[in-house]
Amino acid sequence: MLNNRLEDELIVCCARTHLNQEEILRIQSLVQKNIGWKYLIKMAQHHGVMPLLYKSLSIACPEAVPAMVMETLQKNYQANGQRNLFMAGELIKLLHLFDSNGIPAVPFKGTALTASVYGNLALRQFSDLDILVQKQDVLKARDLLVSSGYTQEVGFKEAHAEALLKYQYELPFAHKNRKIFVELQWELVPRYLNCPLVSRHLWNQFRPVAGSSGLPLLPPDYLLLMLCIHGTKDFWRQLIWVCDVAELVRVYKDLDWVSVITLAENLGCQRMLFLGLYLAKDILGASFPDEVMQRTGSDPVVKRLAGQVKQWLFRENDSIPGIGNLLFYLRSKERLQDQIRYCQRLITTISPRDWSFLPLPNPLFFLYYLLRPIRLVTKYLLRLRIES
Repeated sequence: MLNNRLEDELIVCCARTHLNQEEILRIQSLVQKNIGWKYLIKMAQHHGVMPLLYKSLSIACPEAVPAMVMETLQKNYQANGQRNLFMAGELIKLLHLFDSNGIPAVPFKGTALTASVYGNLALRQFSDLDILVQKQDVLKARDLLVSSGYTQEVGFKEAHAEALLKYQYELPFAHKNRKIFVELQWELVPRYLNCPLVSRHLWNQFRPVAGSSGLPLLPPDYLLLMLCIHGTKDFWRQLIWVCDVAELVRVYKDLDWVSVITLAENLGCQRMLFLGLYLAKDILGASFPDEVMQRTGSDPVVKRLAGQVKQWLFRENDSIPGIGNLLFYLRSKERLQDQIRYCQRLITTISPRDWSFLPLPNPLFFLYYLLRPIRLVTKYLLRLRIES
């Protein structure tokens, strides 16, 4: 468990869709103590678990919580549910739009994750719609989004489109009037992490899942890996990402663990998988087969990484760790060749930030390979100065 404030422990106890009797008693005990409710709501909002906090307190001890606090949580819960229903409707419209134009598209995270894993659209906070398309369809899908009132949040020259598709994995969009954000992706994780989850084999596995309004979803083994990779990418700084892993393994009890671990090993992200599972078990009490639990806890590096995550998780200063983030990424890779490849790709993965740092005409695009290392060194040296 975490060694933090009472409010942090209460958030952790409530951050789940199902409570056992022991958890209910612990919540009741904590609420009787001197809880800072303002801090509690602030941190629950930051960690994306406000709906889970409301549900758990409503089950365990609604009468013991100050009326104004319960009212705030209830209003937030209702507003979140209404917003998510609206977002789900927009997602279905976009999927129909893509389908009618011959573009296969699959939602993931956000609406799809909430519907399939949490079973109730009101129980998870999310801010955008994540849609996966094939690389050859990205520009066509982009044009359809623009024609539907969306604008690109990251500008790039059309001459750089080929580089964008090669080096990046997503394009963010915002609707002009509806305050809807869409992440159009052709890969599930950034190139520099070197975990190529998207493949022709994956595209052949998509199928509608019960309880998800017939939406095609990621197979649970790929979904679990994607959640663990994304959590590691962002240092697991939000509790909801740990909740996602815990809830997924609770829902998919028949998960083929041999297949999951083998896939992770082949992709070089086994340690990221074990880190996500370790956090789900250590923080939220998630359960999975003994042999998986044993393998998860047998890697001392996983335990050290988990210790770092728990130090960062409830810091009020939510700044991204400085130069230590490079070491965190390197340690999250179990193979030396993958650590080397991560460094290579970090240096050579051209991004829109590089284009905005110094716009160059297409004939001089090759200069970005020289400018990017300079920009990265400048960036991390500046962080070191600030931290010192």
